[in-house]
Amino acid sequence: MANMLSKEEIIKQLTTASNDVQTYCSNINYELFFYPPADKWSIAQNIEHLIIAAKSTIPAYNLPKFIVRLYAGKPNRPSRTYDELVAKYQLKLANGGKAGGRFVPNQSAAGKRKEKLLQQLSSVMNKLSITIQQKWNDSQLDNYIAPHPLLGKITLRELGYFTIYHTYHHLAIIKERTILAN
Repeated sequence: MANMLSKEEIIKQLTTASNDVQTYCSNINYELFFYPPADKWSIAQNIEHLIIAAKSTIPAYNLPKFIVRLYAGKPNRPSRTYDELVAKYQLKLANGGKAGGRFVPNQSAAGKRKEKLLQQLSSVMNKLSITIQQKWNDSQLDNYIAPHPLLGKITLRELGYFTIYHTYHHLAIIKERTILAN
């Protein structure tokens, strides 16, 4: 993946990441999809976490720009590259960072249907892409910031990078769960 992604590339990668999760998860049987390994999230909970995380990013892109600026301030540095952002996130995880609070999915996602969860993920990722497309130009993504629970204040370009990487990070976890189950 290129280091500095344009707005169009971010949108394309968000769509690809969402589609990759959909395609992979559509072939997982119901029992495995909802099975919670000891002290780990089920595949369904990983999907629910992705939904929560993506929904949480939409306001940063959807609120009026002056509100985003008022709430988070101005960036004090240039946007990181995709690789730099990923490296920072991986370091935070290696140092014990993990989802907390509202980002933790329900203990039991079994009350939901697999198809409904996957559709929710597709819908929220699509809404995120449309919002970025309609409300932001490429240079504005570097001139506004939003708070992130692990990474601190990051530019909106970096938030797009994070959402792409985060989706693939959880897809890798999901793939690991299916491999271990077979």
